[in-house]
Amino acid sequence: MALLDTFKSLLHEPPPAMAFEISEAGIAAARIVSHTELEFHPLKPGTLSVSPLKENVADPDEFMKAVRHATGGHAPKKKDVALILPDYCTRMTVVDFDSFPSDAKEQASLVRFRVKRSVPFDADTAAMSYFAQPAGDKKLDVVVALAPLEIVARYEAPFRTAGMNPGLVTTSSMAALELAPEAGLSVLAKLTGHTLTVVVRQKQVIKLVRCLEMPSGELDDVAAVLLPTFVYVEDNLGGVPEKLLLCGFGARSEEAQARFREELGVEVEHLRSPLGVPGENNAGLLGYLRSIAKNN
Repeated sequence: MALLDTFKSLLHEPPPAMAFEISEAGIAAARIVSHTELEFHPLKPGTLSVSPLKENVADPDEFMKAVRHATGGHAPKKKDVALILPDYCTRMTVVDFDSFPSDAKEQASLVRFRVKRSVPFDADTAAMSYFAQPAGDKKLDVVVALAPLEIVARYEAPFRTAGMNPGLVTTSSMAALELAPEAGLSVLAKLTGHTLTVVVRQKQVIKLVRCLEMPSGELDDVAAVLLPTFVYVEDNLGGVPEKLLLCGFGARSEEAQARFREELGVEVEHLRSPLGVPGENNAGLLGYLRSIAKNN
């Protein structure tokens, strides 16, 4: 039930038969064949309520019905599938270490200890994944994702009941990063409903992850998060972000691009994919498919 480290390793293994991205709006599905087939299956309002603090699957029967519809009513012959969860059902963070043990059990214990006071649930019993990134001078920046075990299990349950094995479980923004350039110092702002995920990356190294539930999805609310983030980056990473990447802004994309270019004084682009327009409900799926194309 790993959330991040399996994503890193499975990119170099044969791809699964299908991949799914789950959001409150619906299930984005891809059947991974010689010509990838993309579909979106809307969910009835109220089926899911994304949160790191409470049960997310409000209507299990409706969710199961949607999963069956997304798979065409039967499991693929190859049982392994990729499952991309909403960012806000997890807590993601970056923890810096001057040294990091080589033993996996010691690593996990140390990571849980470092994050336990910063998550709103019991870190000791949560599903957790992490991966370490060299940060220079033998230091490491460790990206961590945690979620209550029961939340992840409820997302997986209808797929397992339908005869599938979620061999890869990751989050939308982590998968969507496959669509982002890896050069320079950049910021990704991904909007999904009233949830904003901000990821700061210095070349290939993730330096900051924030996922916030906002009063609304209005641009004023987004600006209120981005402005102090840019100040933090300049103060702590020794430079001004060179690029802001936007995703999930829909009909307001051009307005957001013009506004943030002026207010932040930075180049602003939209996340792009050769398979379609990455939006609030499918960017993770398109990023995952991009990773398959690059690594297989």
